[in-house]
Amino acid sequence: MMYMINLTGREKEILKSIIEEYVKSAKPVSSRLIEKKYGFDVCPATIRIEMQKLTDAGYICQPHTSAGRIPTDKGYRFYVNELLERGFPAQKRDLRTENWIEEEMGDTVRLFQSMTKNLALFSSNLALGYLPEKNILWKEGWEEMLREPEFKESDFLSEFTSLLGDFEEDIKELKPGSGIRVYIGKENPFSHAKEFSTIVSNCRLPNKEEGLLAIVGPKRMSYDKNIASLNHLIRSLDELVNF
Repeated sequence: MMYMINLTGREKEILKSIIEEYVKSAKPVSSRLIEKKYGFDVCPATIRIEMQKLTDAGYICQPHTSAGRIPTDKGYRFYVNELLERGFPAQKRDLRTENWIEEEMGDTVRLFQSMTKNLALFSSNLALGYLPEKNILWKEGWEEMLREPEFKESDFLSEFTSLLGDFEEDIKELKPGSGIRVYIGKENPFSHAKEFSTIVSNCRLPNKEEGLLAIVGPKRMSYDKNIASLNHLIRSLDELVNF
C-alpha cells in the first residue's frame, strides 16, 4: 500500500542517488552501495529505514527477489519535477561556435535535420524532429539507444516499435505548449509507452515555421542531461533567430 509523505532533505538525496545510480548501471541499487558511495553521515541501518520509507510511499520498488531498489514512475516524476524547478545553467558547449547551425540558417529543412542529429548525439537516445507544415519527420540515434540493456528483451523492443508507430501516426496531435514537457511511462500521450519516457518541446525556426523536437528512450534515461541538451539547443537557436 502506497501513501504520500513529504520527503525530508535526506530522503530526497537518497532518492536522487538511487535514480542516478540506476541510470548508470541498469541494476537495482542496494542500501549497502548507497552507504558505501554516498555515506550521508548516517549508519547503514538508517539508510535502510529511509529506503523502506521511499518504498512504502511508492517512489522506489524492489524487483523480484533482488535486495536492491529501482525507481518507479512516481520516483522519476519527483526527480524530474525537481530538475525542472531548479532550472538549468548554460552548458559549457556553446552551439553558436559550431558552424553547422549558422551555415544552415537559410535552409530550414537542413537546419532542422541537423538539429535532430545533434540532439541524438547529445542525448544518446532516439531524437525526433517534426516539421508540421512540411509533414517531415526525422528519427536519429537508433544505434546508440539500441545498445541499452533493456532492448535485450524482445518484449521491450516490440513495445518500442509499437510506440514509434503510434508516434508517427499521432504526432500531429502532440502539442506540448510552451517550454519543455516530460512524459514518463503511462503519462505518455501514446499507447505502448509504459516503459518509455518522452521529452518534447516546440521551437521556432528562422522562417517563423514551428518545429517539434523530442527525445524518446527507456524510463532509465539521463533526464538531467537530456532536458539540459534540449533546452540548450532551443535557446541557442532562439538567440540566433532573434539576433
